[in-house]
Amino acid sequence: MPELTAPGDAELAALVRHVAEILADRSWTLATAESCTGGWIAKCCTDRPGSSEWYERGVVSYSNRAKLELLGVDVATLDREGAVSRAVALQMAEGARLNSGADVTVAVTGIAGPDGGSADKPVGTVWLAWALPGAAVQAELRHFEGDREAVRRLTVAAALQGLIERLEP
Repeated sequence: MPELTAPGDAELAALVRHVAEILADRSWTLATAESCTGGWIAKCCTDRPGSSEWYERGVVSYSNRAKLELLGVDVATLDREGAVSRAVALQMAEGARLNSGADVTVAVTGIAGPDGGSADKPVGTVWLAWALPGAAVQAELRHFEGDREAVRRLTVAAALQGLIERLEP
């Protein structure tokens, strides 16, 4: 189901506040692996004072080469599935967890536009993945509408909201 309105800065900050509270209560840390958002999730997290207590690091793996070198994404997977795929999102989340030592990771890869889409993967196609302790890595496909800014904002919000949903009891 497409989102109609991109969240504003205050809404993103509220999501980060919620994530921060949950992670701090558990003494867990978060790492991010971002492609289409270009570090926007990390920026939102580190905008919050005290984030060094729960935010470990972020990797901006915009290129396929970065996904391979920094996150250990398999070249055969990239060749077979493409960068915007469930398999790559899962490997990005797991690679971020393994390389960072963080307890929790979130990864995003997608097509923000205005170019780069195809019939199979139109602009607004985004794969998100979350890795948490003691659980299989989970991925979710979303299709967002709007311009580049809207797709990226919606992706940041979905990544944080998905994290909250997976962390809350």
